[in-house]
Amino acid sequence: MRSTYRVFAYLVAGGVVVQAASVAFAWFTVLQDIDAGGVFDKNAGANPGHYTHAIVGMGLIPLLAIIFLIVSFFARIPGGVTWAGITFGLTALQVGLAFAAFSAPVVGTLHGLNAFALLVVPVVAARHAKRPVAVTA
Repeated sequence: MRSTYRVFAYLVAGGVVVQAASVAFAWFTVLQDIDAGGVFDKNAGANPGHYTHAIVGMGLIPLLAIIFLIVSFFARIPGGVTWAGITFGLTALQVGLAFAAFSAPVVGTLHGLNAFALLVVPVVAARHAKRPVAVTA
């Protein structure tokens, strides 16, 4: 169960990496389209980068974070539930910040900064789980 805990921690962190790559792809695609004479306005459709960012951010990462939290209760890792709980909390905050940023774009800055925490915390959790557990006789 310890290795399952580590896998889900790394999957959450990997999802954040996919998020960063997909949002960069999305907006560089928009810029390329504008350079080619296209128009980006309220009638413009989303591109594959936007779709990937939405699917991974609103579906996959929250699902992985929930599974990670559930697994943490069975993994018997000292502090494991705490790290998974923080990861879940950061995930919920990230989704909330994303929705808030549509009304107040400056909140998007916090969304971006929280992504760094959401990358680092599960990696720290996974590394913490790799430590050997002291066995008492």
